[in-house]
Amino acid sequence: MEQIDKELLKQVAELDSLPVGAYNIRTNGESSARNTTADIDIVSKTDKSGIDIIIKPGTKNQSVHIPVIISKSGLKELVYNDFFIGEDCDVTIVAGCGISNCGGEDSAHDGIHSFFVGKNSKVKYIEKHYGEGTGRGKRFMNPTTVIELGEGASMELETAQIGGIDDTLRITRATVGKDAALVIHDKILTDGGQKANAELSVALNGDGSSCDLISRGVAKENSVQNVTIKIDGNAACHGHAECDSIIMDHGVISATPMLTASNVDASLIHEAAIGKIAGEQLTKLMTMGLDEKEAEELIIRGFLR
Repeated sequence: MEQIDKELLKQVAELDSLPVGAYNIRTNGESSARNTTADIDIVSKTDKSGIDIIIKPGTKNQSVHIPVIISKSGLKELVYNDFFIGEDCDVTIVAGCGISNCGGEDSAHDGIHSFFVGKNSKVKYIEKHYGEGTGRGKRFMNPTTVIELGEGASMELETAQIGGIDDTLRITRATVGKDAALVIHDKILTDGGQKANAELSVALNGDGSSCDLISRGVAKENSVQNVTIKIDGNAACHGHAECDSIIMDHGVISATPMLTASNVDASLIHEAAIGKIAGEQLTKLMTMGLDEKEAEELIIRGFLR
């Protein structure tokens, strides 16, 4: 693996070497490393680009890593990854994509991840997106995440765009069954002339279902972010959405809540706040020896943690 690929892998999956357990590492459009276990199988699709990840019922305390790295200018791909998670599991899935473009052509990765989570299973999903490169070619990334939570299942998503992506459309759609719970923490950082659109849509279809959606964004320079959160309460359920954003320079952020209740026992709440970094925060950090830029960066890192 080239040094630039190793650095991308570190950024998006925090890996210095091949991980323990099941994994599939995709490099420049091809699977470059794969491992399966007795409980987790990874199979290449035969009809389109992508993989099926099959996790046996009762699998606990195991992980799957499926990072994607692109270091060739001009490479564009569409990948389908489907996760079939059996009943009574407890697993962690680490994904993420990094693009390094030092050439003159645009590079792009579109990934569609579908999760079918069995009864009483627990899943933690971590996904980071990152771009870099000195070339004129742009970096595009369009992730789509589709989730079906079975009865009593729970899923926690930590998704983040940590910088360097010129244009992105981030779509998350979920249906939540009886007594199931979904938690999403989504974070976006943009600068320059970058654009980011995020759409989170959850249907609470089962009695006792719940969701907690938290979106945080920082728009620097002339970048633009648009975030839409939609919750449909179709049963006796609880839904909460929160949008917190920081604008800097000439950045623009738009946050749109859409709450629909079709059951008298549906409880849906939305909170939103957009503003600049508080002056007193900067002043306090600067009195501790930081200059203004260092203080801003420290505040942003804490905000997007």
